[in-house]
Amino acid sequence: MAILWGGRFTKDNDKEMFDFNESLSFDKKLYKVDITGSLAHAAMLGKQGIISEEEAADITKGLKSILDDIEAGALTFDSEAEDIHSFVEAELIKRIGDTGKKLHTGRSRNDQVALDMKLYTRERIDEISALLKDLTDVIIEKMEENTETYMPAFTHLQKAQPTNLAHYLGAYVEMFLRDKDRLKDIRKRLNLSPLGAGALCGTTYDLDRDYVAEKLSFDTATFNSMDSVSDRDYLIETLSAISIIMMHLSRFSEEIIIWNSNEYRFVEIDDAYSTGSSIMPQKKNPDVAELVRGKTGRTYGALISLLTTMKGLPLAYNKDMQEDKEVAFDAMDTVTKCISIFTKMLYTLKFNNDVLEESAMKGYTNATDAADYLVKKGMPFRDAHSVIGRLVLLCLDKKCAIEDLSIVELKELSELFDEDVYDAISLKTCVERRMTKGAPGEIKKAIEHYKELNK
Repeated sequence: MAILWGGRFTKDNDKEMFDFNESLSFDKKLYKVDITGSLAHAAMLGKQGIISEEEAADITKGLKSILDDIEAGALTFDSEAEDIHSFVEAELIKRIGDTGKKLHTGRSRNDQVALDMKLYTRERIDEISALLKDLTDVIIEKMEENTETYMPAFTHLQKAQPTNLAHYLGAYVEMFLRDKDRLKDIRKRLNLSPLGAGALCGTTYDLDRDYVAEKLSFDTATFNSMDSVSDRDYLIETLSAISIIMMHLSRFSEEIIIWNSNEYRFVEIDDAYSTGSSIMPQKKNPDVAELVRGKTGRTYGALISLLTTMKGLPLAYNKDMQEDKEVAFDAMDTVTKCISIFTKMLYTLKFNNDVLEESAMKGYTNATDAADYLVKKGMPFRDAHSVIGRLVLLCLDKKCAIEDLSIVELKELSELFDEDVYDAISLKTCVERRMTKGAPGEIKKAIEHYKELNK
């Protein structure tokens, strides 16, 4: 078995203990960042004279050959290795001999794994951010196509006021732009290199930690070696950000699921992103949206799991922290898959504009505008609210829309009504005259703003 700590022990671990303790089965995902960190460490050891330049060059050549072979599929992971660090070091020693044993000088697996997870998380944050940009670009494109597509906006899942589809979609742009900002903020906070912190109290070797940090594109090295190896805040923050992204995707998915129903018919999902029923031939199911909605709970679980793992740990490193990886890997994989497939589904989604507009014309979504009409004629708003409430009751009784009432019927409720009321409560007027910042009448300005933010 490839282990890094056998000198103190007189016999091997029990096989069940080894299987329970090992992490290679999942931390092999870290092979590239582990080798990247080791290359920087070896270069620093050579620069500082801790090992010779020739030894550093041999180690570098060996590590690069291991990376090339793994990526080419010519080297498989040894199930006898305890973790990715043990595997890489054992393979290095196999290839270059005793010089490979010098690679670990001045570091511990504690700071090594802390570095690996930061490098890996940083890469995944960049990947998720790029996917969010693609998604937001698609939404903005849909907004540009639908500035004059009228539809009802809802509160309590009841029709409330009319808007345009672009305005509705803009709410999701806001959410995903905030998600991008959160990831950017987390990336900045995690961008300190822990390598050189050792097991927890640094080392007596003359390491140049800032040199390594610079080679690995960190802002600087960390300032407390104990926190360096025991910090998982950046992972907790990342899982929190992922959970919020998934919550936003789930809300959007819920809209699409509802809008895809026979009762709404607001959208039609492309066949490439739908499935059917094994027994009911008429069915076309919104499986992408439902799976995104379902997988959201999975990412919440990852966040709660890591928070619970960390809550009782004393300084510094504890083996419990090994539990950070599987949940983090799964959450990162889940959110990237969900954003990617959701973006493709949304790009091909067809909005039924006629149905949307027809729905906006039903349900008295222009009732607020009718009240505002009376206010502009001099009636106090509270009185106008009451008049329009009675007007809606009349329409419900007559099974008609507000604009279907005659001027005579309207005047029976208030003499302030005149022929100009019909223009004031038309769908176009209701939407386009809402000109306050952030309202549907200003949506073209918002689109330009979003384009600038999403660059």
